[in-house]
Amino acid sequence: MSFSKAIDVFLLPGECFVGDERYRIRTLVGSCVSMTLWHPRVRIGAMCHFLLPGVSRRPGSAASGTYGIDAMDMMVAELQRLGVNLGQCQGKIFGGGAMFPRHDKQVDIGRQNGDCARLLMQKYGVHVVSEDLFGDGHRQLIFTLKSGEVLCRQVPLDAAAPVRRVKENA
Repeated sequence: MSFSKAIDVFLLPGECFVGDERYRIRTLVGSCVSMTLWHPRVRIGAMCHFLLPGVSRRPGSAASGTYGIDAMDMMVAELQRLGVNLGQCQGKIFGGGAMFPRHDKQVDIGRQNGDCARLLMQKYGVHVVSEDLFGDGHRQLIFTLKSGEVLCRQVPLDAAAPVRRVKENA
């Protein structure tokens, strides 16, 4: 299958997607965070786009991809349903950018989201091979499940930035 024949999926805030090598997942994150999980042998991966750290669950309520813990739980459950060994997955984390000028008393939600993602990867024993977190502006992401590659373009608040490949530190 060529790159051009990949099935494109665009994640909106609060969404998760799990698929095989036929898919390419795209999203845009500002202060939100996107985590990817990818198994190199079976070429199955997952991506989420969460808005807030923590968990939304109240008694009797369903998980929501809006929250980091819920998003990770949803991805992990689906990967396990497909027989993917989470311990053999590679993880990547993106986002957590500052989108507005900050005041000293303002909570940095982007930093909280990035820290939450790091803790979740650690909790689930996923080896993080790369991350591109914090700074200002938003990021455009393209995750190709056939190769595990994530292209990331960070766009600062005041200018456009070139596309760059995120190097793995495996």
